[in-house]
Amino acid sequence: MDWTEHIVSDNGVLLGKPVIKGTRISVELVLELMADGWTEQQILESYPTINQTQLRAVYAHLL
Repeated sequence: MDWTEHIVSDNGVLLGKPVIKGTRISVELVLELMADGWTEQQILESYPTINQTQLRAVYAHLL
């Protein structure tokens, strides 16, 4: 997967933190939710503007 299609960084959005493209949902937020024990399904239900492919791009961004 090419995560660069789904994760962007723009100084005008969240001070340049990496976010899911088309949203203000940061990679950092998703990782914090997962560290707090949230499942992938809980994240997708709570943030309906993102999809499973975008969520997987967050994982790929870490590698």
